[in-house]
Amino acid sequence: MGYAQLVIGSAGSGKHCETLGRSIHIVNLDPAAENFNYPVVMYIRELISLDDVMEELGLGPNGGLIYCMEHLEENLDEWLAEELDNYLDDDYLVFDCPGQIELFSHVPMIRNFVEHLKRKNFNVCGVYLLDSQFIMDVTKFVSGCMASLSAMVQLELPRVNILSKMDLVTSKRDAENYLDPEPRFLLSELNEWVAPWFKKLNKSLIEQVDEYSMVSFIPLDLRRKAEPNISVEESRLLSDIVFIFLRYWPVLLYSIQYALAQIDNCIQYGEDADMRDFDADNDDDA
Repeated sequence: MGYAQLVIGSAGSGKHCETLGRSIHIVNLDPAAENFNYPVVMYIRELISLDDVMEELGLGPNGGLIYCMEHLEENLDEWLAEELDNYLDDDYLVFDCPGQIELFSHVPMIRNFVEHLKRKNFNVCGVYLLDSQFIMDVTKFVSGCMASLSAMVQLELPRVNILSKMDLVTSKRDAENYLDPEPRFLLSELNEWVAPWFKKLNKSLIEQVDEYSMVSFIPLDLRRKAEPNISVEESRLLSDIVFIFLRYWPVLLYSIQYALAQIDNCIQYGEDADMRDFDADNDDDA
């Protein structure tokens, strides 16, 4: 069994790779991307590029991107299947996707792509990134929540929502209101930002978010590490679990290790390996 995460989100939300020393294989599915700071094992531009499509067919960026994704869908059983045959048993793939959200909410190509991965025996999880700067404008934040819900319904995947670029947020305390937002808080904020005649629409939007009870976010600050520096004095208090939890929980919460742990839980990463190790130990005992 293989494991895969589909990294999606609006353009500029910070969809890039941080490996933490883990052995992963990165696949870039953006036919417009020419330069990136990580090695890839598969690259859609080997199959088709947005520049060529726009030049040869006279399409604009959005139309050209849809065409590229349709071409990818037509080649799932050839180009992609051949590549995936090299990455099956316990391999971990990260698919870096284009930023056009309509690919995940309106058209079926990415959903069919996900179904193909499942048929190839991959456990797949969606990772939706929302720029933390959206919390500065509640209308943008609610729009991001609705986009996340739309992608979840369209792709039918377990998914983890991440509030990216938390290093740019000056008030972490204010940001916490948006990690697992209360409907009344969002409605109050929304009503303050927009004209009074939109109140009924605001109420309907917030009720929609609350009805699913599935819109919550994990904050991600790439500067945070899960291994904090502990002084000699603090090390003497390691036995006090409550102290350590309260002292370092914010560090753990914002770290990429914490986000990755939530993703691993969604795709059950490592569970098969643990079971095989357990069976091997039993065989040795026998």
